[in-house]
Amino acid sequence: MTALYFEDHVVGGKATLGAHRFTREAIVAFARKFDPQPFHLDEAAAAASIFGGLCASGWHTVSAAMRQLVDYRAAARDAAAARGESLPPLGLGAGVRDLRWLLPVRPDDVVTFTYEVQSKRGTLRPKWGLVAGRIVGVNQDGREVCSLTILSLVARRPA
Repeated sequence: MTALYFEDHVVGGKATLGAHRFTREAIVAFARKFDPQPFHLDEAAAAASIFGGLCASGWHTVSAAMRQLVDYRAAARDAAAARGESLPPLGLGAGVRDLRWLLPVRPDDVVTFTYEVQSKRGTLRPKWGLVAGRIVGVNQDGREVCSLTILSLVARRPA
């Protein structure tokens, strides 16, 4: 679960962040700009590659995961504000580990991203805690296509 304050995060807490559909046009556009390798740009070159067909850049896939996370957290903040709750200052990313691209993401694949709190601990900054959360992307066939663990500094609830 992607709670607002550090104290609200529960190890093992889970949330479905959302889903993203990867179109051929978006795959090629992302690749042209950020990862111009032949198997992301051209069907014939991709067919001759280890992938056997056009596929999204892994960076495109995890960028979509990040977008789902940001949108999920924004919706949580909006809901809390609508209930009149105080909002913490926005935290920041402190790193990524265990990034894996397990299967190629193809045009028209829909990848659903989930988040699970793996661990949390205090930091040397008394107003902040560190939360490790695993994001997993699963395609429409129920197959895991990517995973990563993100480390986030999260504000502690004021005393």
